[in-house]
Amino acid sequence: MTRGIKHRQKAKSKTKKRSESSSSAPQVPVKVWQPGVDKLEEDEELQCDPSAYNSLHAFHIGWPCLSFDILRDTLGLVRTEFPHTVYFMAGTQAEKPSWNSIGIFKVSNISGKRRELVPKRETDDSGMDDEDSDSEDDSDDEEEGGATGPTLQLRKVTHEGCINRIRAMAQNPHICATWAESGHVQIWDMSSHLNALAETESEGVQGVDVVQAPLQKFKHKNEGYAIDWSPLVPGRLISGDCNNSIYLWEPTSAATWNIDTTPFTGHTGSVEDLQWSPTEPNVFASCSVDKTIAIWDTRGRSPAASFKAHNADVNVLSWNRLASCMLASGSDDGTISIRDLRLLKEGDSVVAHFEYHKNPITSIEWSPHEASSLAVSSSDNQLTIWDLSLEKDEEEEAEFKAKTQEHVKAPEDLPPQLLFIHQGQKDPKELHWHTQIPGMIVSTAADGFNVLMPSNIQSTLPSDGA
Repeated sequence: MTRGIKHRQKAKSKTKKRSESSSSAPQVPVKVWQPGVDKLEEDEELQCDPSAYNSLHAFHIGWPCLSFDILRDTLGLVRTEFPHTVYFMAGTQAEKPSWNSIGIFKVSNISGKRRELVPKRETDDSGMDDEDSDSEDDSDDEEEGGATGPTLQLRKVTHEGCINRIRAMAQNPHICATWAESGHVQIWDMSSHLNALAETESEGVQGVDVVQAPLQKFKHKNEGYAIDWSPLVPGRLISGDCNNSIYLWEPTSAATWNIDTTPFTGHTGSVEDLQWSPTEPNVFASCSVDKTIAIWDTRGRSPAASFKAHNADVNVLSWNRLASCMLASGSDDGTISIRDLRLLKEGDSVVAHFEYHKNPITSIEWSPHEASSLAVSSSDNQLTIWDLSLEKDEEEEAEFKAKTQEHVKAPEDLPPQLLFIHQGQKDPKELHWHTQIPGMIVSTAADGFNVLMPSNIQSTLPSDGA
């Protein structure tokens, strides 16, 4: 189990200058750097290849955040045109309990562009291509950065103690639940703050921390991290703790809940994550440090099914909402497993297993737009995107290498299902796909948030002529 952010400290903003290189300098072949495999020499530094992204931005809200959630909005169900606007809720991990808060914020003017999957090769030796390429790169940078860059508007509600996890209700995104290190699960109404953010475009709008009472508060016997709102029954909630117990919250009105004091028990270790079934209103899954995953029916108090999922703590899981038979999980040993729940009765339900990451998996989530794709973050400071539909095609691979050999030296031993590797964040903790902006992923880490849109998942977007 890997949880807290070490050495919590206030984030500091840094300005980065664009490096200028002489046209007469020798061109060094670019190499993909792999954490845990390659060593960085004293005179070497890592550089991001901007052509790998349609959009890439970073920001922070002060203290590090262990958990956040992207809020559903009314700006459009499928948005593909830049600039984008996104609403979030996040929970801080401050140095002192009284310094914590729930951040409700809006990031607007997120800019970017669509890029070629393969860099264009120069065909003319006259030098005109180089000049055109330079001007094109400059225009790309201007378009990506925008005239002013993204704008962050933040409002804060005080919260006693660090927030282990925060989740917003899909049907009513102004309602959120927080898991506190004190052992309390609380439900909040953030509608006034979201309305204020929607009505203004002033950068940095936040004011003082607002003191606000939660709608409801429930004390577990121990702290926890697992919590999930039902995608099918508005207001239905489950929360799991480090004392092996899971509690069901049933809404009795728009602002009140009845918590069943008889917990679901069956795990022999801390409950780490919970996920409701996307198709059955009474069914949910749980994972635990006891190395198992359990499937539950709310009409009973014992697991309907339970099985060993990994050889170490199972930290996170994700139920595929486009292919409801598929369940993904990530472990403390860095492994990722994909199961077909239809095969549980046959014994071996694993349809894919990856051992690429060498450090604990901290977050995993299926894409809301591609049934075969999922994103993973790990303590090895990598965020990876996987596409289970991909298979090794030697002919296609040879053709691609021929086109890119002058531009990049790619590792030879990567799994064919590994679609993208994002690096640069320190100690990543949680990621989410944006359900209304295809291809957008947001991740949080000890050093803040990243918003990224990899260029090679462009197939998830409608074609330009559509």
